[in-house]
Amino acid sequence: MKSLDVKVWGVRKRNTKRSSYDVRWTVAGNVFSEQFRTKGLADHHRSKLLRASHAGEEFDTVTGLPDSLVERAPSMTWYAFALKYLAMKWPHAAPNTRNGINEALTAVTVALLDERPGRPADELLRKSLRNWAFVLPSPDDRELPPDVADALHWVAKASRPLSDLADAAIGRAVLDSLKVKLDGTAAAAETVRRKRRTLVNALHYAVDLGEFKENPITAVRWKKPKVANEVDPRVVANPEQARALLTAVSYVGGYGRARGRRLVGLFACMYYGALRPAEVVGLTEADLKLPGNGWGTALLNRTRPSVGKQWTDSGETHDDRGLKNRPVEEVRPVPIPPQLVVMLREHLETFGAAKDGRLFTNERGGVVGSSTYYRVWQEARMLALPPAAVASPLAARPYDLRHSALSTWLNAGVDPTEVAARAGNSVEVLLSRYAKCIDGRQEIVNRKIEELLSEYE
Repeated sequence: MKSLDVKVWGVRKRNTKRSSYDVRWTVAGNVFSEQFRTKGLADHHRSKLLRASHAGEEFDTVTGLPDSLVERAPSMTWYAFALKYLAMKWPHAAPNTRNGINEALTAVTVALLDERPGRPADELLRKSLRNWAFVLPSPDDRELPPDVADALHWVAKASRPLSDLADAAIGRAVLDSLKVKLDGTAAAAETVRRKRRTLVNALHYAVDLGEFKENPITAVRWKKPKVANEVDPRVVANPEQARALLTAVSYVGGYGRARGRRLVGLFACMYYGALRPAEVVGLTEADLKLPGNGWGTALLNRTRPSVGKQWTDSGETHDDRGLKNRPVEEVRPVPIPPQLVVMLREHLETFGAAKDGRLFTNERGGVVGSSTYYRVWQEARMLALPPAAVASPLAARPYDLRHSALSTWLNAGVDPTEVAARAGNSVEVLLSRYAKCIDGRQEIVNRKIEELLSEYE
């Protein structure tokens, strides 16, 4: 039966072991209630009941709900939903974000497949999902290799219903599957958290589509892996080590080919200016102010992160974007010390700039790939460091030069606000990441406390 006799009560908090909030209402004298984990969710549901009542909708005396609030059973498989979610996210996502979404959707799709006959080999299955299914244009809009087409046809049939994720046990099993890599070893904590973040975001979209009342994954009791956000002090090179490494770079490849010499300035920008690798690769001659002596300035406004061709709209290996976590046209001025000014002037005199003004190029004049400068850096470490240091984490990656720069500045007593501005970070992020790299903090604090206490003796 249907009835217009509806009364909605206020939200009530239940003081149980896990606090919850009740929404209670009556339909023709029959009492109904629903529990929610947060007051916000409870208030949202109560508002929907009130809107339906005020709009004159009739409520069912058995379910207690108007037709507009009866939850529809999800009408699609996980795979069909994942394709829909990808089509929504892709146009507005950065290339590296697209790659991360692809990786997460592939992992969840494999975890939500039925064991039915004809399953493709794992390698073909993942290749089909990674390289064809979760890359735009969609598989329906392009010709697929026969084996890939067969594999994706099987996936479409074997994919479990999206509604299965409402089962907490299935949700937990999917989350657990994200902890394991293809070879069966444990995945990095940051990788697991990134994949979970994509899954949560995808199911928020499912809620928006009306497939769920609330996100089922957020209700799953599951221990998130801990991510170490602090920089390892062992990677930080001191000024003497940094200079030795930069000198060694110039010897990589021999004098004739100049493979290392053309990249000395690139690594120097990471150390003396604390620039990110993608910022250095995107640096142009027009971005620089290089006086004859004294400090110069780099006006950072573009980055050229290294990604795959399938993730960029241009089809190029390197994306062309604005600064990290900044509006597209924002410029970040970074003062650069005299040592770096001299090195960049020498670089321009020796190698010039590319046709588009880029400061650093590979030997063919193209954009410097991360694999290229990484190989040069590894050879330089072998030349500059003793065997024990080569085997250690010391400056193991080019990015560690940036860590070394910021740690050096902080240890020199530079105001963290100024360091953060030059680095393009917030002060909170800067201090939390480099807390373990700042020497003498405990001694300074102890001295200040001792001085304070001595005043009252």
